[in-house]
Amino acid sequence: MQIDLTGQVAIVTGAGGGLGRAHALLLARRGAKVVVNDLGGARDGTGGSTAMADAVVAEIEAAGGEAIGNGASVTDFEQVSAMVDQAKAKWGRVDILVNNAGILRDRTFAKLDLADFRALIEVHLMGSTNCTKAVWETMREQRYGRVVMTTSSSGLYGNFGQSHYGAAKLGLVGLMNTLRHEGQKYGIHVNCLAPSAATRMTEDIMDEETFEALSPESVSAGVLALASPQAPNGMIMCAGAGSFERAYITLTRGVYVGSGEDAAERLLASMDELSDREGEMVPETGVLQSQHEAAMFQAARALRSRLPADG
Repeated sequence: MQIDLTGQVAIVTGAGGGLGRAHALLLARRGAKVVVNDLGGARDGTGGSTAMADAVVAEIEAAGGEAIGNGASVTDFEQVSAMVDQAKAKWGRVDILVNNAGILRDRTFAKLDLADFRALIEVHLMGSTNCTKAVWETMREQRYGRVVMTTSSSGLYGNFGQSHYGAAKLGLVGLMNTLRHEGQKYGIHVNCLAPSAATRMTEDIMDEETFEALSPESVSAGVLALASPQAPNGMIMCAGAGSFERAYITLTRGVYVGSGEDAAERLLASMDELSDREGEMVPETGVLQSQHEAAMFQAARALRSRLPADG
């Protein structure tokens, strides 16, 4: 099976370099018409120019593909909506959205200015939300769509100095987890990619050999798979250096301690049992957590009812 995107239209944000450029080039090679979006700012989000997006458009066209450049800021819903209108005016539809745009402003939480925290949330979480909202109704009307959110190990597992980045990136997992349910009946699949890649975002934190192995191109196969007609729905895919993994948010079987004045003390005494991963599960929806906890309560109540009165 070869993934063929002929006739499909893709929007890739932050596509002027690094991961976004690699994603855009690969989608174009597989037949997609691509909107190459990039504000053209620095790594911290300052500045702006269409030169980077235009250069990627030229690469795609030189290889025989179709592309247009766009300099919209993902933080501005009106600009993003105009970008979607631009794609539809030229090609009539939007099938794929790759939310890749991002910035970095690493600081420890103690030294972090809240303005920088808000800026990261605006670009990563709200930027992806803006772009997804702008294409959502089109995809619903088409009864087809593929949305890829770019999450991160910083959100899934934590990294020193990236509280704002991690908060935004894990927020995208939460967004995906709901949109995968809301979009499914319309043929819209929403997934997350957590990339490890050597880009200008990471060039000063890796040694040369690792930097070369973690090429953006080694990650883009994951985007192609998640953007394909055969894509899963609701997956957190991790990727780097040609290796791919799936991350899960799991729920242990847990422990029932009930209520009472000493409930917290009994809970602390049961931490090993609570943390035991044998039999852990991945609930299909958030409601299933409540159902599991209700079942634990019912089981405990049934057990008590079978005990002798003096037990």
